[in-house]
Amino acid sequence: MTVHGIARVPGDKSISHRALMFAALADGSSRIRGLLDAEDVRSTAAALGALGVPIEWRGGEARIGGRGRRGLRAPGTDLDCGNSGTTTRLLAGIVAGHPFAARFVGDESLARRPMKRIKEPLEAMGATVELENGDGLPMTVRGNVLHPIVWRTPTASAQTKSAILLAALVAGVRAEVQEPAPSRDHTERLLTAMGVTVRTVDCAVTMEPAERLHPLDITVPGDPSSAAFLIALALLAEHAEVELREVGLNARRTGFFEVARQMGATLSWDADHDVGGEPVGTVRARSSHLRGIMVDGEDVPGMIDELVVLACLATRAEGETIVSGAQELRVKESDRIAAVVQNLRTLGADAEELTDGFAVRGSQRPLRGLVRTYGDHRVAMAFGVLAKLPGNDIRIDDPACVAVSYPDFWNDLDRLSR
Repeated sequence: MTVHGIARVPGDKSISHRALMFAALADGSSRIRGLLDAEDVRSTAAALGALGVPIEWRGGEARIGGRGRRGLRAPGTDLDCGNSGTTTRLLAGIVAGHPFAARFVGDESLARRPMKRIKEPLEAMGATVELENGDGLPMTVRGNVLHPIVWRTPTASAQTKSAILLAALVAGVRAEVQEPAPSRDHTERLLTAMGVTVRTVDCAVTMEPAERLHPLDITVPGDPSSAAFLIALALLAEHAEVELREVGLNARRTGFFEVARQMGATLSWDADHDVGGEPVGTVRARSSHLRGIMVDGEDVPGMIDELVVLACLATRAEGETIVSGAQELRVKESDRIAAVVQNLRTLGADAEELTDGFAVRGSQRPLRGLVRTYGDHRVAMAFGVLAKLPGNDIRIDDPACVAVSYPDFWNDLDRLSR
């Protein structure tokens, strides 16, 4: 099998969510091209519609009628967030600064994901957050007049940080969020592009009160997390060369690229322009001989969504790959540590589950068996890459779950493989 070609991965999921939400709070109409048309982002659009935001989305372009910083209306129904933690946590911050309540619900997977991490800071600001099921959904957020806040998060989380910043933005108060390590900064970049004063010093982000947000007119860059799966295929296949264009190359999203290169990957990326404060450019990957490495907690925030595909790369790397400091994987769409190790063992790979990560020892033995995705799109895509390699006989139990983030994944994988 040869892997060769040029592709453009779908729009960045994190930026797509934020572009819709921030445009909803802007003064005036925004235009967003290249928006990720996947289930998670559709959940955000539907929830915003329930909050009174007019959104016209067709032909790869969305027009959003901004309601202003405090112009959303009380929903007449529950806000169904589907499988999207980003939708839930960021919109919770927005609702917290409005004079109404909203009840958040989601699918079975989302209902298990932790929400106390946003409940605590939002209540410290003056909102009320009621959790009906321990730490998960359903969740009711009752907005209020909010206070300024300085908040230290125990775990680096772009969603927690963004919920706090958005609550402060709507309320017109100052906020400072201190993290143990830098998390994704898409919120800070996009707010800055819309006229908000945001400063970052080391791991502390400070946002000053803003009167208004300028409307957006942007094209969402390709998602580097989605790109990672096509890159992995190129690295593992023989006679492979893939070029991915218009990919977002934010330094806090290229952790997988950096680690793959440490493993010996022939991989390069080059940003040649900016979109909404985000560097964008081309990624090139070729067949490579990989070596096992150590990945610790310092590396994890920049590649949290790519660690499953890293584990699959490690099955074909020389020696042992150990990932630690990744306990956040336990509370993603699935328990990704357990899911990846159980599936690797089922297929015949040498893998071990750690409390906060995993260890994988590489070999060239054929991998065969049925992969249980647990409805997790990242698990399906990662093992889908291994399924493409000659000699392997791998079946995926729920291939359709990739629709959450990359609906055309299987077509793109087939198109690049000959």
